Amino acid sequence: MSYQLFYAPASAAMGVRVLLEEIGASYELLDTAIDMDKPRTPEHLAYNPNGWVPVLVWDDQAMYECAAITIFLCDRYPETELAPSLDAPERGLYLQTLVYFSNSVQNAFQLNYYPDRFADTPDGEPSAQRRGIRRLRETWKVIDDQIGAGTWVLGERFSAVDIYLFMLTTWLRPSRGHPAVDEFPNVKRIADAVRLRKSVQVVYADWIAKHPQGN
Repeated sequence: MSYQLFYAPASAAMGVRVLLEEIGASYELLDTAIDMDKPRTPEHLAYNPNGWVPVLVWDDQAMYECAAITIFLCDRYPETELAPSLDAPERGLYLQTLVYFSNSVQNAFQLNYYPDRFADTPDGEPSAQRRGIRRLRETWKVIDDQIGAGTWVLGERFSAVDIYLFMLTTWLRPSRGHPAVDEFPNVKRIADAVRLRKSVQVVYADWIAKHPQGN
């Protein structure tokens, strides 16, 4: 099975690319941008009218939303053991955390990076950005507490959730007022472990070179 992935550096498409590397699937990157002022191809917009990435394409099908693609790929390749089986005790926590990452943590990033989506006028955008920073600290604290003493997010087993966690930590920018990952020792411990995986070393080579000590 071969895939195409609409892709841009520093986007959630990087997390999907790591999964494809972990699975060992053949894939082609279709370069696009995350700058919403830049045009998208008609093909990209046909698959995702929002113009966002990632978009995963295979055969005559396509889907978007990183969490959804993560669930799809892990269930399609159960032999990789990147996700708990349907009847595994960890399945609920796996799904819960992916959706929390997508709906809560990523939303906090959007508040800070794209305040125009949350404010009626430009005057309201600084307030949205500040709320995004506070929300980042709140949501990452929830995840840090959830992990506790676990080796991985789901306890003692590595999963795609850990890859998703690493991806999101690379978006933290203390220079923008974001909390540093060091504020969340359990999150940092897992992120540091994930970055050692071969798949992550391949996909995040440029980021790792710029952040030798982590974010």
